[in-house]
Amino acid sequence: MGSYIDLTHPAVSTASPIPGLPDGLIPDGLVPGGLLPAPPPPPPPDPSAIAAKYAGAVPREWGLAVTGTNTRLAVPGRRIALTFDACGGPQGDGVDTDLLAVLEREKMPATLFLNGRWIDVNEALTARLAANPLVELANHGTRHLPLSVTGKSAYGIAGTTSPAEVIDEVWINHQRLHAITGAPPRWFRPGTAHCDEVAASIVRDLGEHVVGFTVNGDAGATLPAAKVQAAVTSALPGSIVIMHVNRPAGATAEGLTAAVSQLRSAGVEFVTLSGADGLA
Repeated sequence: MGSYIDLTHPAVSTASPIPGLPDGLIPDGLVPGGLLPAPPPPPPPDPSAIAAKYAGAVPREWGLAVTGTNTRLAVPGRRIALTFDACGGPQGDGVDTDLLAVLEREKMPATLFLNGRWIDVNEALTARLAANPLVELANHGTRHLPLSVTGKSAYGIAGTTSPAEVIDEVWINHQRLHAITGAPPRWFRPGTAHCDEVAASIVRDLGEHVVGFTVNGDAGATLPAAKVQAAVTSALPGSIVIMHVNRPAGATAEGLTAAVSQLRSAGVEFVTLSGADGLA
């Protein structure tokens, strides 16, 4: 007759993990078996301290790919990350249900950047997205503002004007997404995707990382389907593709459907940002 090991009650050694120390005597800071206890979690960010740290900081960069912005996957392999913005606000609170249906039907991992105003109007849908294991929710800001410490603008949209306003733009929606998903968001994309390098550093101190993009897949959901298809299929391994999920009148869903078939035939794997081995 064979024997078995009872894995439900594993034996715990009382042998000392320190040579020369009597068996049964466990030094402070160690648990039986010689394993170190898990380190305590880092303290949560202190927004007030971060605002004080960056008071008076003068940025030298402005745009879509400043220092501190991640625009591609660190380890490309054959992977591409599809990301979708939900911007909120006037004309921006809609839902492209056709696009969501494509993601569901194709079982495609995707990262959705949600703005606080969009969540306000789509709370039930946000909860359903948070429960979908193929979807990662990320932070698209509280008011969908370009992220600046000096008030720079992009596409006619005035940006935040100080470190304190940068923090509010990030942190209010950060806390909201944390409450919705049960975990703090890891990724932040500013409204318009524009920021300066001081703001990007503030985002990092708040526990997130600024994410831009490699390929603009739908130009704010304004491209026809054929051009969406062409843009997405042009993405090389390691690309981060930006599209929009809040413009139901756009052709993003149709163009993406055609592109996915081509890319999968070429052996491309789709991942969420957190499913990649780091960003660069």
